Amino acid sequence: MGKSYERIDGRLRAFIEAQHIFFTATAPLDGDGTINLSPKGLNGSFAVIDELTVAYLDFAGSNAETIAHLRENGRITLMWCAFDGPPNIVRVHGRGEPVFRDDARWTELMGHFPDIDPAAHGLRAIIVVTAESIRDTCGYAVPFMTYDEDRPLHASRFARETDDSLDAYFQKKDHIATSIDGLPGLPLPLPPLPRTSTRRR
Repeated sequence: MGKSYERIDGRLRAFIEAQHIFFTATAPLDGDGTINLSPKGLNGSFAVIDELTVAYLDFAGSNAETIAHLRENGRITLMWCAFDGPPNIVRVHGRGEPVFRDDARWTELMGHFPDIDPAAHGLRAIIVVTAESIRDTCGYAVPFMTYDEDRPLHASRFARETDDSLDAYFQKKDHIATSIDGLPGLPLPLPPLPRTSTRRR
């Protein structure tokens, strides 16, 4: 039923890149801590960097649990489900790292997301994941669902924010700079977007 893979390539890579949504799961080291599970969408915001490395864009929101957990322990699982075509579920278990706006790697990493305007979504980090285990399972119980289009609401909400107003928004939220369990989250104040990665002046 299930199969393990040594790398992300061929049909496995094609399947992952064709999905319109995936899920991320992280947790703190504290056994009583809050496990986080998040859906990720927006076409063009996920990229396969190489056979063992993937990355996705982490946009503005009211929490930063994934960032906090990765800063503490690095553990992360990504999951894709087939909602059309043959049934399939793919999981990538690995180690993740949030790359922030002031990181020297930012501009090069953004080159993997040519269709995304980071200023329109309040981009705050790029999550880079190195795969340690890659598996698929049958997915027989996953229902058929159709994709219509990406919701425009996130861009319409955050496109009006400047670097300063976005920082102020984050400062007001309880679980951006620190997680629900009190772990360090998104470093603030928010550095400005590098000019090479935004179309807005």
